[in-house]
Amino acid sequence: MSATTRRLTTAQALVRFLSAQYTERDGVRRRLIAGTWGIFGHGNVAGVGQALVEYADVMPYHQGRNEQAMVHAAVGHARQLNRLSAQAVTTSIGPGATNLVTGAALATINRLPVLLLPGDYFASRVADPLLQQLEHPVEADVSVNDTLRPVSRYFDRVTRPEALIPSALNAVRVLADPAETGAVTLALPQDVQAEAYDWPEEFFADRVWSVRRPAPDPAELAAAVAAVRAARRPLVVAGGGIHHSEAEEALRAFVDATGIPVASTQAGKGSLRHDHPADLGGIGHTGTAVSDELARTADLVIGVGTRYSDFTTASGTLFQNPDVRFLNLNITGFDAHKLAARTLVCDARTGLEQLSGALAGHRVEPSYEAEYRSGKERWERVVEAAYHAADDTAVPTQTQVLGALDAVVGDEDVVINAAGSLPGDLHKLWRARSPRQYHLEYGYSCMGYEIPAALGVQQAAPGTPVWALVGDGTYLMNPTEIVTAVQENLPVNLVLVQNHGYASIGGLSESVGAERFGTAYRHRAADGTFTGAPLPVDLAANAASLGMDVLRAGTVRELRGALAEARASGRPTCVYVETDPAPTAPPAEAWWDVPVAEVSAREAAVEARARYDSEVAGRRRHL
Repeated sequence: MSATTRRLTTAQALVRFLSAQYTERDGVRRRLIAGTWGIFGHGNVAGVGQALVEYADVMPYHQGRNEQAMVHAAVGHARQLNRLSAQAVTTSIGPGATNLVTGAALATINRLPVLLLPGDYFASRVADPLLQQLEHPVEADVSVNDTLRPVSRYFDRVTRPEALIPSALNAVRVLADPAETGAVTLALPQDVQAEAYDWPEEFFADRVWSVRRPAPDPAELAAAVAAVRAARRPLVVAGGGIHHSEAEEALRAFVDATGIPVASTQAGKGSLRHDHPADLGGIGHTGTAVSDELARTADLVIGVGTRYSDFTTASGTLFQNPDVRFLNLNITGFDAHKLAARTLVCDARTGLEQLSGALAGHRVEPSYEAEYRSGKERWERVVEAAYHAADDTAVPTQTQVLGALDAVVGDEDVVINAAGSLPGDLHKLWRARSPRQYHLEYGYSCMGYEIPAALGVQQAAPGTPVWALVGDGTYLMNPTEIVTAVQENLPVNLVLVQNHGYASIGGLSESVGAERFGTAYRHRAADGTFTGAPLPVDLAANAASLGMDVLRAGTVRELRGALAEARASGRPTCVYVETDPAPTAPPAEAWWDVPVAEVSAREAAVEARARYDSEVAGRRRHL
């Protein structure tokens, strides 16, 4: 080996390269790939697995139990660190690789970086077909890893050692790019992983990737300023891009100067503290009454870092002012142009700062401020009613569970959720006290995200109390990373809410005429219906069997005590609570389009279709 090259296998070179990659923003440098999750089998054990042993001193390894869950953990880590640090995930070929697809979709939809390293077939084809290989009759170069193409922002199959150099550089470029990031896949044929090559030393040098803060175009900024000055009822819709950009202080300064109120998407909640007078809470189908009332009459909607999902727009029925226009500040042109908006294609913090400076002296009318502040006060009384338990010896409702948790957490705690009925309750009711406290994955709303994501957050923020809120349906989807939490001594707290079925989808089923079919956990009767007592399933015992400390709470009082004990524990702890199924959350303030059967012999479906036809008539195309 010459002085300028180093002879390593492809897998060794990749691990060594990844350990030397850094991001830098605002003068702060972070390790880009902070560690690697892995489950080993044929396809990665002799390649990447051996390389991780070789470089254990520079690349931390975390043992997972489920490939999808490993991606969720990596996503939780990246979100907690505002996308400035990521993790890698390595799997075998076959089912290990295809199990990555759901997690990859979640990462890409939410614009969060994760590096996927699945094993692949032999590039040399000397073993053909090998175990778990997909044999395509007319495309011999297709493998199961090609399922990752549509859910990856960058994909490559590294079929020669020297091909790793441009591929690895492109992979890291995308991971560190604030506009293009998401899941990145490098499919690694197992023979190539183990093949040696003389690598240039420069490949392993420390490399710093600058995370840009692009400024707005002057002409776009001038047009945006004119639009804001002309508006009488402007409303900011705060999206996840505010958190990714660390633009919370810039948003607060903008709001303090202009008096423009802020409503938040699921990803953007916490952009302002809940007690800021201009923070109106969630918007859209799961939004607050005050947010949705203002959205219906807004003449200018200023979207900052949002991609405008159907929940945010109430499936196109929310923004009803005939003269409403949109101004979108977003780092991606793709999202900035939605809803035929005026655009500010730029970093959220930079854009808000420049917009504030250009609007110096401008403020909304005092009557508008008084209107939304009054609406906020009314909504706070709704929250108090939902959180309050008149009898603390009673079985808690789900909203009272949130009230008990609200009383226990500190500003630094992180609350994680993704699916079921909890996201709607949280979006309406949770009082976010800091930018990172509210961690809702609602781009993909993936059941099973919460527990592994809590591990990733805990790794990213040691010493921070982390809470994974899950219902029984979500828990049964993916509890396996409890074992990893115990193994790595990650003191995550699990709040396990038992309501014996898919409560959220049960409510939706009833509303669309499907009569809650297949949504309860009940015994099947002779006529095929699911009736009778709940199934005798003890999820608390299951969590205990996986190594968690378990605290059972039967009343509101017991729940408060259990939550406080869990927070002080320092051990992975589950608080298990069966809830009163009676609905106590405020009803939806805006519609969501779920198509209903146009014809049916069942009365419930006919009635649901009539309601649907009435609602869909209010949809608008913003052009």
